[in-house]
Order: sequence, then structure tokens, then C-alpha cells
Amino acid sequence: MSNETENSRHIAAIDLGSNSFHMVVAKIVNNDLQLISKHKQRVHLASGLDDDRILSDEAIQRGLDCLAMFAERIQDFKEEDVRIAATHTLRQAINRNQFLSRAHQVIPYPIEVIPGVEEARLIYLGVAHTQPQAESMLVVDIGGGSTEIIIGQGFEPQLVNSLQMGCVSYTERFFNKGKLTEKNFYKASLAAEQKLENLSAQYKKRGWEKAFGSSGTAKAIREAIVGLGHDDGIITQDRLDSLIQACLKANNLNELDVKNLSDDRKPVFVAGLAIMHAVFKSLKIKEMHFSDGALREGLLYEVEDTFKYDDIRIRTTENLANKHYVDLAHAHNVKALASEFFVQSASQLNLPKRTTDELFSLLKWAALLHEVGLSMSLQGYHKHSAYILRYTNMPGFNSEQQLVISTLARFHRKALKLGEMNEFTIYKKKHIIQLIRILRLAVVLNGQRNDSPLPSVSIDISKDDEWSILCEDKDWLIDNKLLEADLNNEKGYWESAGWTLNIAHQPKPNTTEE
Repeated sequence: MSNETENSRHIAAIDLGSNSFHMVVAKIVNNDLQLISKHKQRVHLASGLDDDRILSDEAIQRGLDCLAMFAERIQDFKEEDVRIAATHTLRQAINRNQFLSRAHQVIPYPIEVIPGVEEARLIYLGVAHTQPQAESMLVVDIGGGSTEIIIGQGFEPQLVNSLQMGCVSYTERFFNKGKLTEKNFYKASLAAEQKLENLSAQYKKRGWEKAFGSSGTAKAIREAIVGLGHDDGIITQDRLDSLIQACLKANNLNELDVKNLSDDRKPVFVAGLAIMHAVFKSLKIKEMHFSDGALREGLLYEVEDTFKYDDIRIRTTENLANKHYVDLAHAHNVKALASEFFVQSASQLNLPKRTTDELFSLLKWAALLHEVGLSMSLQGYHKHSAYILRYTNMPGFNSEQQLVISTLARFHRKALKLGEMNEFTIYKKKHIIQLIRILRLAVVLNGQRNDSPLPSVSIDISKDDEWSILCEDKDWLIDNKLLEADLNNEKGYWESAGWTLNIAHQPKPNTTEE
């Protein structure tokens, strides 16, 4: 970092994949992104995941050792200049928090566990930024545990899917102990076709101008095709068939005699090839080019606001609100008051500076979406909202951000059973509780759902668990008994959680009580 000039800035993105961990470092100079270095380490994380979805200590240690090496390269980077995303294996591992907490001791930057559709969106973004623009693109990324398939135009993904099939998981499932036969190869390919069965028609109907393959499997297939004498490296069905026949000459995965295929890729190559064969067959792909850009490049371009074409999360929340017929006028009123309370009390909330802006954004999105559960039922709708926001596809949000929004929706009303709160890895529980308090007050004060403006109200935090609602109008509740009853109920909920809520009169400045 000592050579960094005044008009440049270094950023990094790390992809914690199921087979390999990747890091890319770039420099921003005059709004231009220049790649400086790429680093790759095979960690075979997925092979350490057992049938009960427990990640082994050995696999965890391999991952930590790799992160320790990466940490040396970016030790002077600011937190906002580093983005780390974990994919399929850590999505699946039920003990992922064990890995994440230990990883934070090794590399002190937040690690996001991203949903499959978010992984797909970022992969597409990485390809789109590193390829000449086409009318429309198909992108296929076969990873260790999942396969992402995306159609988009320009920088906008339009059809996005993430399927649970990858070169590591399919190796373990179909090529036990490395045994390779024509039968188990086509059995693996057929299983992949079945995964694609319900979406292939939609992709073929939409169509694309150019197809790209990204990440390790596509790269290995491209290199093997070059080894077969096709110097352009373009992947076609005929060339795949030739490559399959070359592979089937071996009886074991480690005995593959394929030019340009590295020894460490051999154990998972055939499974990836079977999946690619199925993708070509199902989608009727004529030819595919390899793209160097993938998830890590997508992350890299999103680190710097200069390269964001718009905030996908705005569209996500708007689409979700419309889908569930949210009362947008009411939602915006709640959002406005919650925002006002957050700004008023920011200095008293004791939120960490590095995450204050992000927590503020999550609060506002939760305020807009807290009533999505009404589309299912009025009774217990806050729980329905929490479920929808936890498990629906929300492009632009990582798993923990989605969990925060879901948690805020879950606890925006009724009993505060805080023992039911999930654990967080990027954010702290005590900070999420502060947001819950703000959202609850914004909701209860807007509970009448009428056009009558609220009097001027503010909040004050005398100590962490004691909050006060202050109003300049000392008679504001006299004419609104329903709101008074709602606030008294809310005070009861706070008391049950060990908190205190006061309602007090605050005279206007430069005035005195009569």
C-alpha cells in the first residue's frame, strides 16, 4: 500500500467457493478499475460437508489457513474496500457460524453468506463488466456445490436461477471412490437434466445472443478443448461429446489423460463436464465462450459506487411490496417516522460507525416491507412477514441482511420474545434490538392509518433500556384514546422485555408551562 498514489484506491473481493477460495485485488484510478492481482487456493470445502450438513474441523481449518494468507495481502485495506462472499457450502452448513466466527479472527472483514440468486446476480455482473456488450447474454457458472444460470441484457440480469448441483457434490454422488464408467457419467448428466427440466423452456423462449461460461469448470473445459486441437477454445456440443469420449477411456477420475487438465482439477472435472453436457442439451446451446469475469469480479464492481448502475435493492423491495399488496402510503409513513427517529437518536444508539449507514438502510427497507405477511393472514401477520422476508428471493441482499429485515418484521408488534431471535455474524444483536425499538414506535404511532398528521414527536434515550416519546403538545392523547390505549399496550410489551417506555410532554423551545 506504500506505493498507492493520492488519486488511486485499492479494493479487494474474496469468493469463498465450495471447491476454491478466490481473491482479486484492483486499483481505482480516475474512475477506472484496474486489476492488480488474482489469488486462488483449493480448499475443498464441500468435501468436508457430511450428510447432516456439518462442516468438518479439517475443512474449516483449510478455509482458515487460506484466509490467513489472503489477509496478509489486504491487511492495510479499509473495511469498506473489502467484500467477502460465501456461497453454497457455507449456505448449507448448519455450523457455518462456527466457521464465520473463527474466520473473523483471521481476516477482520465482514463475511456475507449470500443466497443462490444473489450469487447468480453477482456472477452475471462480473461477466457483464468484463465482456463486450451483447444484445443479450446467457451465463452458466458451474461451481463446486451449485450451478447458476442467468439471462440478462447489458448489466441487468433478467432471468436468474441457482440449482443445487456442482462438480464436487456430483463427484461424491455419482463417482464413488473415483470410479468412472459410461453408465455413471450419463446417470450424472441425466440427474442434471432433471434439475433443468422445469426451467429450460423458459430460457429457450427468452433466448440470448451470446453464451458465456464462467469459473473453474468452464475454464477447465475450455482448456481441454484447446488441448483437443480447437485453438479458439469455443465450447460446442460436438466438442463436448469428443471430450466426453476422451474422458471415458479412463476407469478412474485420477487416471484421466486429457491435455491441459491439471492434476488437482481431475477429481471433479468429469462431474462438471456431465453438468455442462446437460446444460447444453437442455438449453440447446450452440456455442459458449469462456469469461474470466465471475462472482469475485461482480463483488469487486459493487465495492465501488462508481460502478453501480442503480441500487438493485430498491427494485427488490418495491417489487416485493407490490407482489404482496402492501399499503404503500402507510408503509412510507412508517418509514418516514422510523427514519426521523433514527436520525434524532443516532448519537445515543451507540451503533458502530462502520455499519450505521447499512443498519439505517435495513431499517427503512424493513419499514416498507413489515406488512407483507398481511397477504397471507391478519392473524400473526408479523410472523408471516418474517417468514416471507427470510425465505423469498431478494436480489441485492445477502443472507444476513435478509435475516435482519426478517427479524425487524417479526418483532415490530406484539410480544417481544427475544429468545427467538436468530444469531448474527456481521451485525450485533444489541444493535438490531435498537432498530426493533425504533420500528415498533414508528408502527404504533402510525397505527390509526389516517391522514391526520401526528403532532411533533421525538424520542430520547436516557439509558440503553429506557426510552421516552416526547411531544410538544401536552394534550395530544386526550383526543386520541385509541392511540393512548395502543401506547399503553406497547409499554406493557416493553416491560415484559425488561425495557422502559415513557410518554412525556416536551415544551417547545423558549416557551414555559402555563
